[in-house]
Amino acid sequence: MSAGGQDAKLFARGKVAELRLELNSGGKKDKNYSAKKTALKKIVANMTMSNNDMVALFADIVACMHIASLEIKKMCFLYLVNYARIKPDVALKALPIIVNDMDDSNPLVRALALRTMSYIHVREFVEATVPPLKQLLKDSDPYVRKTAAFCVSKLYDHDRHLVESSDLIDRLNSMLRDENPTVVSSALASLMDIWERSESIKLTIDYASASKIVQILPDCSEWGQTYILEAMMNYVPQDTTEAAILAERISPRLSHSNSAVVLTCIRVVLYLMNYISDQKVIASLCNKLSPPLVTLLSKGPEIQYLALRNALLILQRRPEVLRNDIRVFFCKYNDPIYVKVTKLELIFMLATERNIKEVLTELREYATEIDVDFVRKSVRAIGKLAIKIEPAARLCINTLLELVATKVSYIVQEATVVIRNIFRKYPNQYESIISTLCENLDSLDEPEAKAAMIWVIGQYADRIDNSDVLLDDFLYTFADEPHEVQLALLTATVKLFIQRPTKGQDLVPKVLKWATEETDNPDLRDRGYMYWRLLSSKPETAKLIVMGEKPAITAEESEKLDPATLEEMCLNVGTLATVYLKPVQQVFRSARPRKLIDSPALQKHSLPTVRAAAAARQKAAAERPAVDTSNTNGHDASNGNLAAAVNEADLYFAGVGAGRESAFGGSPVVGNASGMGYVVNQNAPQQVVSPSGPGGGDLLLL
Repeated sequence: MSAGGQDAKLFARGKVAELRLELNSGGKKDKNYSAKKTALKKIVANMTMSNNDMVALFADIVACMHIASLEIKKMCFLYLVNYARIKPDVALKALPIIVNDMDDSNPLVRALALRTMSYIHVREFVEATVPPLKQLLKDSDPYVRKTAAFCVSKLYDHDRHLVESSDLIDRLNSMLRDENPTVVSSALASLMDIWERSESIKLTIDYASASKIVQILPDCSEWGQTYILEAMMNYVPQDTTEAAILAERISPRLSHSNSAVVLTCIRVVLYLMNYISDQKVIASLCNKLSPPLVTLLSKGPEIQYLALRNALLILQRRPEVLRNDIRVFFCKYNDPIYVKVTKLELIFMLATERNIKEVLTELREYATEIDVDFVRKSVRAIGKLAIKIEPAARLCINTLLELVATKVSYIVQEATVVIRNIFRKYPNQYESIISTLCENLDSLDEPEAKAAMIWVIGQYADRIDNSDVLLDDFLYTFADEPHEVQLALLTATVKLFIQRPTKGQDLVPKVLKWATEETDNPDLRDRGYMYWRLLSSKPETAKLIVMGEKPAITAEESEKLDPATLEEMCLNVGTLATVYLKPVQQVFRSARPRKLIDSPALQKHSLPTVRAAAAARQKAAAERPAVDTSNTNGHDASNGNLAAAVNEADLYFAGVGAGRESAFGGSPVVGNASGMGYVVNQNAPQQVVSPSGPGGGDLLLL
């Protein structure tokens, strides 16, 4: 039987009395302590299963700590760490034994005793750790020195004032000059951990120190290399040449087999690039960043996902990275859905006019897959590409029409939504496809798709012969539709009336009455009142507002970060925060936020925040003259028109309140005994809002 099979038998819930008897059995004949080892394994197994009855064996375990067997000591110390805080008075009996083990001739025992003592968060143990720790920081064995270095940060976690009042941090600092690379990397890791937790301690690395620790990188283990690269984030270059030299010296780590080393190295290179002025050097480093990211995609799906999320981030900061590697992000049939969706985002970001045909062919394949959510995202990506790459818009639309022809319900609905966005981006260009959309009205049962189709009918009501009939079909279920669809129907009906008054004159009064009198939704009611007011004052003004030019839409990436967040996230490549693409303090509340430190070498003009601020200033400067001109030339006229419109609307509603027939059939006005009309809230009729007679002020103040 295998060792694993034998160990499985140990994980049976044991009784304290039986285990105590077994622990004390064996006697002198059992020279290898095999009975005690088996008993201890059972106790540790029960401890792992959260069997707190094992705490009753504390005294028996302490008695076993005297045995000079490393295997027994490991299990006893593990028990001690687990239960010391539950029974600190009994645990204190083990303190002299552990202190004595720190002077053992075997370095493994010395390191084990020190590690165990630093893990126990009991006041007496914490205070007793300091004197032997100072000695072991200078131990002859590098393994013990490495363990002692980590114990300083562990001790700092328990009692920071104790560590700061001693000279342990200075001793840790001096270990950076140790001849053993593992000890140096461990001391750096410990100092980094202390710096993360402390407000008073500042960690600074000059060029000479940075150059020295980079020199020992090849001799360190994978963990050691990660610690050193992490520490390099605290080096602030004072000269662009220094930054370029260090980036070149670190770059060989990009070919390491360990993904943690690779991602940490990418982070350091990206950081140093902020301090490099030579564009040729930056271009060279960007070229070096592509292969390691591509290589990570050959690993397991979890590592792939991490690499892909970081690629999304890196591309926003350095678009030249991965520019020619779009094919490696094409989805495989066995990729998990979270990997596929992230690859889809990257494909969209990397798509250009040169590779659009290849990309559309790939997305067309994705749109025929089984996973409905992935198919929807693929169809949406095709529509976003039409908006992003104007010369390829016709190609994208043809691909969407091919997908609509499949008559698959969810594909048709998603295509309808993205085609609406294409119409907004390119007005009066691709209206020939409206007829194809109208043929598939019966397939639409989702609110977003319905709202999109209704928008198309309303926007192009003058070009769709039976637009009034199509809208009337949707209006049959107006009361049962979600608010999103109701808002779209209200606006589309008004657009129909503005473009084709004879066709819309029967629909508009009905819809306005529903929107203002028969709904509980304030957004719908407010919009209904606004349209009513516009149409009752001057149809020309209504047309200018309702059918006026809309702001251009853009196909921004869904994961687009604001400049400040992007700047911070690039200093955290490879961490959990980059999976969420959220600022570090939103993921880890206690984490110290990272910022680029100012220096003579910092290339401020290339930072995302500085660029965004400059763009905002330019935009404001460009818009300012237009605003001033409009204020001086059109101020009086616009005010006059507005006043006239308000007065006419007031007169109109006052007349309706007195009993005259309205072209829109009904009014939100209630007459009182004196004949004076008041505009009231439909759902709170007792609340008088404002008089609706001529000169009565604002028409509606809901």
